[in-house]
This record gives sequence, structure tokens and C-alpha cells, in this order.
Amino acid sequence: MSKQVVLEFSAELPDESLQDPDVLNKGKTAIVLEMLKKGNISQGRATELLDMNRHQLFDLMSENQIPVLNLTVDELDKELSQPLNQPGTD
Repeated sequence: MSKQVVLEFSAELPDESLQDPDVLNKGKTAIVLEMLKKGNISQGRATELLDMNRHQLFDLMSENQIPVLNLTVDELDKELSQPLNQPGTD
């Protein structure tokens, strides 16, 4: 289902800018990244909303100083203490 977001500005904006696909896409990207940063959506959902793959999303997150992996120190220690499952050793 498609959703529409309405933004209000206290000053007039040029009409042609409001129809510019680059401007609209950057606005959409900013909203999705902010929701991702706040934990309102998952990385998978962000890739769907932005129509990109996870590698592209990771690059975008890095460019915007959003951690790709957001674990506490305890969670990271627990993850690192787990043995790796290597192919062919099951």
C-alpha cells in the first residue's frame, strides 16, 4: 500500500523544485533513513522502500553515519563467542 507524506515549510519554495525527481527522491531517502536510524523500520524494509539491495543500503547508511550493525557490547561479545558454522562441517 502506498503512503503519502505531506511536508509544510514556513517559506515559499519554487514549484519546479517540488516536482524535481532528485529533490523528491532525496526527501524520501531522508525519511526512510531517519526511520531506520530510530529503529522504526528494519534494514530489509528500508531496502524495499528505497528500491535498492542491502549492499547499496549499507553504503548509504555509512555515508550518513548510521551503524550497519547496532549491538550492545554484551550482544557483540555473545555473538563473537559463538563458533562459526563452516560449510561441510555439519
